[in-house]
Amino acid sequence: MTLALVNGRVLLADGFAHGRCVLIDQGRIVDVVGSADRRCRGAARYDLGGQMLLPGFIDSQVNGGGGVLFNDAPSVESIGAIGRAHRRFGTTGFLPTLISADLDVVARAIAAVRGALEAGVPGVLGIHIEGPFLNVARKGVHDPAKLRELDPSALGLLTSLRGGRTLVTLAPEMTTPQIIERLVAAGVVVSAGHTNATYAEMRAAIEHGLTGFTHLFNAMSQLTGREPGVVGAALDDPSSWCGIIVDGAHTDPVVLRIALKCKPHDRFMLVTDAMPSVGTDNGSFKLQGRRIRVSGYLCLDEDGRLAGSNIDMASCVRNAVSMLGVPLPEAVRMASQVPAEFLGLGDDVGRIAPGYRANLVLADDALNVSETWIDGRSSKDEP
Repeated sequence: MTLALVNGRVLLADGFAHGRCVLIDQGRIVDVVGSADRRCRGAARYDLGGQMLLPGFIDSQVNGGGGVLFNDAPSVESIGAIGRAHRRFGTTGFLPTLISADLDVVARAIAAVRGALEAGVPGVLGIHIEGPFLNVARKGVHDPAKLRELDPSALGLLTSLRGGRTLVTLAPEMTTPQIIERLVAAGVVVSAGHTNATYAEMRAAIEHGLTGFTHLFNAMSQLTGREPGVVGAALDDPSSWCGIIVDGAHTDPVVLRIALKCKPHDRFMLVTDAMPSVGTDNGSFKLQGRRIRVSGYLCLDEDGRLAGSNIDMASCVRNAVSMLGVPLPEAVRMASQVPAEFLGLGDDVGRIAPGYRANLVLADDALNVSETWIDGRSSKDEP
């Protein structure tokens, strides 16, 4: 039976709308109409209590959650646990993210995501393979022993997922523009990260199909007076997308506000880079044999280096408003529509509009999430 979501403030393309009824059937949004529409009257009505109805958040960088680290347990079950942890904070679509590992572990992770997609695990959109094709000079907390160049022998593996999106973060200087072009031609989304590339190297990668920058400003060559570096290439290119972690620590809010003045806001997307502590009260966890301490949004190794984050997507949206001065509708789009378009899913998810998947978030004015829908199924109906 058609479901009618009523009495909410619905975020549409032109802002929040009152008095609208969102009609859902067979997992998709049928229409958004006035509350007096006869289709609304004839459907099963669900009162939203005046709260905000938002498009579901999409997180392209999720290392873990709910006490589970994807690297430690690349399985269908671990993906489900991570998804459940993040769904509580409005994430209705995500990419389980594998940080640098041996290629046999990459193969297991891809197989796990394939299994999760086939099993219909809620929210899974594909996989993010962050390394091992990274530059040791910008390794961050990635294990240097795992890092390697990307040559043609790995292309079959990286392009083997079917039915979901594959995002690969690499250092362009650790491969060739021609290999980047082959990845893109096979449907892979390629992003630059953990890279010491020059501006010229980045331009070559962009011209061969690279479209993203992973956690902008972090683990990449910086913008300087004589060499623009990766950051300069990211801010100079109007069409590429930049992932930003708005936790007040990965990048100073002033720096992010400056970045937002350099290119259109619809090319910045919120990401969490979340670790297994999200959705738990755990004060620490293990990452590749090292103890990582959790403090607020921060995850720090024994040397005080950032190791992912302890932030969720609702908090990222909240921080984009309070720290960066972004209007709430725009901040929500940075967490929904923008990442959907980056992943090539902009016609399917990320908006509240007819024909789109019914992936939705119900939240109060403080962005506390009370309910989500994934493909029309409420979180209250999930075990």
